[in-house]
Parts: sequence; C-alpha cells; structure tokens
Amino acid sequence: MKKIYSLIIVLITLSLIGLVFIQVSWIQNAIILRQEQIEQNIQNAVTEVGKELADQKGSQFSLGSPKLAQDWPTDQLFQLIRPPSISQKYSAAEVTDRIRRAFQSNGLKDTKFEFAIINHSNLRNIYEMQSPNFGQLLSDTIRNRAFGIALSPVSGSISEGLVADEELYIVVPSVKNFVLRSLGWLIIGATLFTLIIIAAFFLTVRTMLRQKKLSEIKSDFINNMTHEFKTPLATISLAVDALKNEKVVQDREKMNYFSNIIKDENKRMNVQVETILQAALLDKQEVQLNMIPKHVHDIIDNVLVNFRLQLEEKKARVDLALNAKKDLVEADEIHFTNLLNNLVDNAIKYSKDEGLLLNISTQNVGKNIRIRIEDNGIGMNKETLTRVFEKFYRAHTGNIHNVKGFGLGLSYVKAMVEAHKGKIKAESTPGRGTSFTLEFPTL
Repeated sequence: MKKIYSLIIVLITLSLIGLVFIQVSWIQNAIILRQEQIEQNIQNAVTEVGKELADQKGSQFSLGSPKLAQDWPTDQLFQLIRPPSISQKYSAAEVTDRIRRAFQSNGLKDTKFEFAIINHSNLRNIYEMQSPNFGQLLSDTIRNRAFGIALSPVSGSISEGLVADEELYIVVPSVKNFVLRSLGWLIIGATLFTLIIIAAFFLTVRTMLRQKKLSEIKSDFINNMTHEFKTPLATISLAVDALKNEKVVQDREKMNYFSNIIKDENKRMNVQVETILQAALLDKQEVQLNMIPKHVHDIIDNVLVNFRLQLEEKKARVDLALNAKKDLVEADEIHFTNLLNNLVDNAIKYSKDEGLLLNISTQNVGKNIRIRIEDNGIGMNKETLTRVFEKFYRAHTGNIHNVKGFGLGLSYVKAMVEAHKGKIKAESTPGRGTSFTLEFPTL
C-alpha cells in the first residue's frame, strides 16, 4: 500500500509539473505572438500616416501661364515650385492628431507615443519637428520600440526629387508592458487556474496521507481493543470455569473471590466501552456539560484520594503546592475531575517501577488559575509530544503492552479543557519526566 501511495504521488507530481510547464510555454508564446501583432499594427499605423503626409507633401503646384514661368530665373523658379516640408505645412498638433487617428484605426486607441520629423538634407539629420519626450524615449532602446518611414512622394510624380528628404519616426514606450496589459485577463485566468490545480493537488495528497494515517490508526485501535478486551474475557472465562469446580462451590470464600474477579473484570470492560462511547460523543459534539462553580483545590484533593492505593503501590511521593488564592471556576464536576484523573493516571502508568515523584501546583496568572502536574516518569520524545493529544495515538513500544488503553485519554483531556474555555500545554524530556500545564478562567 505504501508503494502505491508513493507511485500515485509521483505520477500526480509529474503531471502537475508537465501541466505547469505547458501553461508557462503557452503564456510565453501568447506574449510573443501578441507583441508581434501589436508591433505590426503600429507599423501599419506609421505607414498609413507616412503615406498620407507624403501624398500631401508631394502635391503639385500650379504656376498659371507657361509663358510666365519661362520668364523666371532657374533658381527662383526651383524655389517657387518646390513643395513645402512637413514642418512648414503642418503643426505638431496636426501631426499628432493624424498619428492618433491612425493608431485608433489599427486597434491601438490608448497607445502612448512620441514622434519626430527628421530632415536628412545636406548629409545632416535635422529635427524639423518633435514631441516633448521623443529624445528621452528614443534613448531607452531596451524598453521602447522605434518605428520609422520615409516621407517620399510617389515614384514618377512631378514632385520627385524636389521635396526635402524627410522621415517620420514614432517611438512607443514600454511595448512589452502594453502587451502584458492587453493579455492581462488571459494571464490572470491561466495563473489562477494553475494555482487552483496546484491547490487541488496538495489537497489530494494531504487527503491521501490523512486517509493512510486514519487507516493506520484504525488498525492500531483494533489491535489495542482486541488486547484490552481479550485479557478480561480470558480472566472471566477462567473464573467461570473455577466456579464450576465442586471444591470451589463448597468454599464460600473462594466463591466470593472468583465472583469479585468477574465483577471487577466486567467493570473494567464497561469502563473501556464507556471510554469509546465518550470519544464518539466528543466527535459529534454531543457532550452536555453541567457547568457550576467549583473549587479546583477540592477537586485535586478528591482525585488524589482516588489514586491513594496506586500511589502507595508505586511508593510515590506527592508534593502539593496549591498557591492559587482564587481557585473558583465554572466547571462540570464529573468531566473536570475526569480530565485531572487522566493526567494523574498517566503519570502513574508511565512512571518507573518505584520512586514516582508527582508535583501538583496551582497559581493565579491574571484572571486565570494555572494548574501544573509534573512527574519524573519515562517522558516522551519530540514526535510523541507533538502528537500526544491526537485521538487513538499511542507511542510505539513494539509488541510490549505494559500500558493499557486506546490512546483516547489525552485527546479527551484536551477536548474537555477547551470545553471549559481553558488551554493545555505539554512538555517532556525522555527519561526525565513530563509536565502538563493547564489554565482556566476563574470566577
């Protein structure tokens, strides 16, 4: 089963990596294609404006009578018939308006731009006209793109060779950013769905691991339950067989002895069944608490009385330091007693054979009462400490079943502490002992 889970996780991971790679490649290709499309649209707009300006620039002029034209000197005649330059014929605002209309007709309505008209006459580049930020944008060739077109009249027209050698330059700032903005929703959607797939993948893996963990818990629970019920059932069976013996039947003392064994083991099984049922009720949040004012110190004293024989058997020493001046809390007497019972019972069960030292102290912290139960038992390692409040969890001890239970005690303790609006913290060092710190609001 473990290999199957590993294989499934590997396959899903590879599929996810492949999907993300394809998605990224698709987005990159979409950006490249969109950029080429936008640049082509810009070039089309520039060509459209350039053709319009060149046509206007190369328009013919009429001189009236041919005889009148023959009377003019050649140089004066050339100056007279030479068409004006773009800067002479149009203002910067008019050129800007023409460019803006061309951009709009090519789907570039809100595209920003800067332009310049450059005259290449006399082997020099003269800026006849330029917008305010043209030079600044032109210098940044990494982020901005420049587009140009020569403003020449149509080949074969009467103006060919007469007009100035001019060129229109248009610079569009941050073309790549414009491309990303135009693909914004597409990129956001693709990224969002990719993140959803990744989240679904992690949820799937987490659910699988959780199911695997629940399966292991279920197996451990069944094993523990089998062990817990097998021993008392075997003891009851032996006691019943003994009661059938004629010698035992005739001996009143032995009859009482074996009857008490059956009664004790039956009681023990009932306690185990009750523990399981209580856990089920906690899961359904159906536990009804009868909250009344109770003194914590009185409950602690009663708990220690209940464990007097077990503590004596362990030759335990109990140090009490009930220093809290305010120990009145709102609590359900039965469940509050049970949670303290569980903590003391754990200290006894997980102690060394002899020499148990149990420290129980109380003190007021603000409006709360803090209860600390500390022992010098076998302690817990870090892994056990992090999972100690998990339902059905028990520290692995191999096949040794020297400590009884289903792993429900501390999960019940935590649930009851939270039901009483308190909090609990566990600290432990292997070989040195464990301490539980509880805090509850006082009245």
